Amino acid sequence: MKSFVMPSSFLGFITAHRIDLAANRAPLQTLPSPIANGVILSPETSTRLSTPEFFTRVHSLTPQIAAFDCDGTLWSGDAGSGFMRWTIDTGLISAKQIAGLNAHYDAYNRGEVSEAAICGEMVQVYCGLSVERMRHAAAEFFRDHIEPHIFPEMLTLVRQLQQNNVEIWAVSSTCDWVIEEGVRRFNIPPDRVLATRVSSDNGIVSDRILDVPTGEAKVAALHRAGVNAPDAVFGNSIHDAAMLALARRAFPVNPSPALLERSIAEGWPVYYPASVTPLPE
Repeated sequence: MKSFVMPSSFLGFITAHRIDLAANRAPLQTLPSPIANGVILSPETSTRLSTPEFFTRVHSLTPQIAAFDCDGTLWSGDAGSGFMRWTIDTGLISAKQIAGLNAHYDAYNRGEVSEAAICGEMVQVYCGLSVERMRHAAAEFFRDHIEPHIFPEMLTLVRQLQQNNVEIWAVSSTCDWVIEEGVRRFNIPPDRVLATRVSSDNGIVSDRILDVPTGEAKVAALHRAGVNAPDAVFGNSIHDAAMLALARRAFPVNPSPALLERSIAEGWPVYYPASVTPLPE
């Protein structure tokens, strides 16, 4: 299919969240240090766990229920915006559809559209396509562009927890097609996935939003699923903070600057997989 040029302002959004789709493995990431009250916060400001310490702390909880964010937590990069860019490059969605989304992103920049709304619209844009086509697209995209970025340590941890009969949930604001495909690598079934999703009519994607789990909505999604007090929660961004605070023990993984600041304030130890290199103090 013929590709086309994406409008510039939405291109800025995708670029800000881009992953290296040409890479065969996850690139090393260097994270900036946030500043709070004029003080530079680095990973050294908080308790930083080694991989053995991280595994020991998780298993010492003898958890029964654990919830994981996905993008940036189970794998490197943002699969949501990556999938959007890939579907544009492959011509799955039209220039007209992207133009409409671009207008809404301009409104988002003006504070007229919320984070949840823009995440929802990034899924609504596929309205009219078949669910089967979206699932095939998600499978191809994840296999070629995200699977090499899975954090081996997180894959090992999830499998160890499953061997101990821990109930595992995946909670993400990325579309359910991509997340359900991705977490199959972790043996997490679709009925344990809480992700951004729209309804379908006779196998055709609609524009009716069913859920956008981001921020407090991640907690609400867990509550609707009957998960009120998870033992362990894992997340990487400030949009995971509410879900992390719900847990008996919070585990920020590869935290964004904003989440690192929150982790320091809360006394949450942080963990960086081996392919992530934090800035030194």
